[in-house]
Amino acid sequence: MTTALTLVSAPGEDGERVLTVTGEIDMSNAADFGSALDRELSAGPAVTVDLTGVAYLDSAGVAVLFDRATEHDLRLVAPRLLDRVLRVSGLTQVVKVMIR
Repeated sequence: MTTALTLVSAPGEDGERVLTVTGEIDMSNAADFGSALDRELSAGPAVTVDLTGVAYLDSAGVAVLFDRATEHDLRLVAPRLLDRVLRVSGLTQVVKVMIR
């Protein structure tokens, strides 16, 4: 069973792409998350991933972000709830993260 996840893309204020994610990211929908992120990355050099509507992020979701962080300019906006998983995973060392 796939966990509910909403993915909405839009241009940001400064012309970069923004992927707004709402719901939970886990192994049941990580491929969908990765595909949406890949589409945004192909449209422009920088993408902001807005995770403020995400209540859960497991290792499959973290892996999607890591896989793309080494070759692309990713920025994350995340809720305080995800701060620990982003720090412990090491994502904060490879992408710019803003906690809201």
